[in-house]
Amino acid sequence: MGALVTLDLPDDSPILGLPWVITFGPLGGPAEWEPVVCGPYERPHALALAEAVVAEEQLVAVVEPLLPALSADEVRGEIAAAQLAAEDETARIEEADLYGDFEDTVDEESELAAGQEPAVEPLPEPTEAELRAGFGRIAELLRGR
Repeated sequence: MGALVTLDLPDDSPILGLPWVITFGPLGGPAEWEPVVCGPYERPHALALAEAVVAEEQLVAVVEPLLPALSADEVRGEIAAAQLAAEDETARIEEADLYGDFEDTVDEESELAAGQEPAVEPLPEPTEAELRAGFGRIAELLRGR
């Protein structure tokens, strides 16, 4: 079983409506091959596809929004925002209590020790027709931008 990484966003985030891409790569160890980028997809389709692939393979899948930029200045702005967010995260980590609050981890480990899997139901893998319909909606979204 592989790993799935994505943003945890509030239900009303405007980013949820953007096109999303999936980057598949080797899980851990030295890179044995170049990552594969697929998409764009609507977010639910991207998550379901990524989940279906990593369920059976030792891969990491990163599902992230595709930010259509209309100028180099927009790209620079996104880069600056990402750099600022990384600096903030680094500062938070450095200020964090070294031992932290492990309540959530302990609860999850207790469930696993008791033979119970955490309640996570996989998303159904989208059909080709659903993906094609999503491509059409993404194209309309991008045309309207």
